[in-house]
Amino acid sequence: MQITEDKVVSVSYNLTASKDNGPEELIEQTTTDRPFAFLFGYGGVLPDFETNLASKQKGDKFDFKVTAKNGYGSFEKDYLVKVDKTAFMVDGKFDDARVIVGEDIEMNDAEGNQLVGRVLQITDSFVEMDFNHPLAGYDLHFIGEVLDIRNASKEELEHGHVHGPGGHHH
Repeated sequence: MQITEDKVVSVSYNLTASKDNGPEELIEQTTTDRPFAFLFGYGGVLPDFETNLASKQKGDKFDFKVTAKNGYGSFEKDYLVKVDKTAFMVDGKFDDARVIVGEDIEMNDAEGNQLVGRVLQITDSFVEMDFNHPLAGYDLHFIGEVLDIRNASKEELEHGHVHGPGGHHH
């Protein structure tokens, strides 16, 4: 069976990333015991990831790179934002249990869109946050193997994601 639209694909891989042609560092590793499963053709993964796996079969190995531009985009300095510290007040007190340097915090913008920002610095008046994707500016390198391919269930197709091992659980 080949990887095509409406198939559930399970892969194991090592993902390394490099910035500005620097050395590659290991970002993520999936295994045969803990594979990554996704529904092919539904936009749940990077487009270049799908393109490089299209038509592969169970047991096929892969080794491809995705540029920063085609991955998570360039690092944008405009996404470094100083947020007034009052935005993090709970019952009149700064939420120092949740707002910690290095932590990712879910927030909403003025239109109600959900954003995730990493806390970079906390001062007396503001919290500096980075709203770039953690892999923005990084070239990605995937090396792995196709472990399994199966037809997606009707429910998976309706929901647009994989259910069960390696996928989403309701």
